[in-house]
Amino acid sequence: MGVVTDIRSRSRSAKLAAEVSCEKAGRSGKRNVSLFWRIFSLNAAGLVVATALLLGPVTVSTPVLAGEALVLLAGLSVLLAGNAVVLRIGLTPLHRLGRAMATADLLVPGTRPEVSGPAEAAQLIATYNTMLDRLQAERAAGAGRALEAQERERHRIARELHDEVGQTLTAVLLQLKRVADRVPGELREEVSLAQEATRAGLDEIRRIARRLRPGVLEELGLASALRSLAAEFTHHGLTVQHHIPGDLPPLAPEAELVLYRVAQEGLTNTARHAAADRAALTLRPLPPAGDGGGGVELLVRDNGTGLGTAPEGAGIRGMRERALLIGAEINFAPAPGGGTDVRLRVPAPPGDRSADRTGDSP
Repeated sequence: MGVVTDIRSRSRSAKLAAEVSCEKAGRSGKRNVSLFWRIFSLNAAGLVVATALLLGPVTVSTPVLAGEALVLLAGLSVLLAGNAVVLRIGLTPLHRLGRAMATADLLVPGTRPEVSGPAEAAQLIATYNTMLDRLQAERAAGAGRALEAQERERHRIARELHDEVGQTLTAVLLQLKRVADRVPGELREEVSLAQEATRAGLDEIRRIARRLRPGVLEELGLASALRSLAAEFTHHGLTVQHHIPGDLPPLAPEAELVLYRVAQEGLTNTARHAAADRAALTLRPLPPAGDGGGGVELLVRDNGTGLGTAPEGAGIRGMRERALLIGAEINFAPAPGGGTDVRLRVPAPPGDRSADRTGDSP
């Protein structure tokens, strides 16, 4: 689970960055005065001014004259307005934090609320950002363990289907062939139908095993696996075109498996739910960013009915979890002219890992 370690490392870095930024905000030239002292200072200043006026030449008659009443009302209005302004400025960061908390989604990493405002609000926002980083790291770690267990279970089921059920159906097919040579003519057609049904079941078992365990990904690499996936889905009225170059940048095995699974899930959703007759599978390298490579971008596009307003299902959330596992960015948007675009951007691995790659198996 090296990828989980990477995510935790990034989380610790983000946490340290948040703490450092908070310390810088507190030590900068702009003093971060607490909301208590702001309100207290304003009220204290108003009371001191009022006391100084009363002890000076200013007097209040009995009954109060109109001019004196206006002065008192003006002073009270200034004090109330000052309190309102201080509270509005002090509570604005908390309102911003509330909106960020209401829209936060651990599967959709977004920007963190800015650490600003009075000391209490700044400390609360910094604590919330740190908590969100920790929750995202823990969720990514849990998702990584679950997906790893899922892949192991997929391999086990695929192996049992191929070795046990597949061999049993093959033996049944051979027995039916021997029976077909001996049965009377009036029963031969029924035996032939049983042979065809057994052969179709055997082909379906093999197809399911291939989808559960992408052997072509392990043996021939990502580009060949995606081309084979596009060919597999080109049936029953759906035409899948692929644009996959051979000169892809080196990727971690975990990233290649996520790319394959996202493409598989995207085409599965297209075939089952989109009512589309055309789809496109595109994989392209991204331009270099900084000192390293730019990674790759996967695009699954169809001309179906689109996402609509339906809530996200288990398939889409599974794709989001896989993307979060390797630090990738995934977006679902309407395609030009109708349909859906599933776009996955996978960053390049840190450093040059091409020398460490001994194969394509995850």
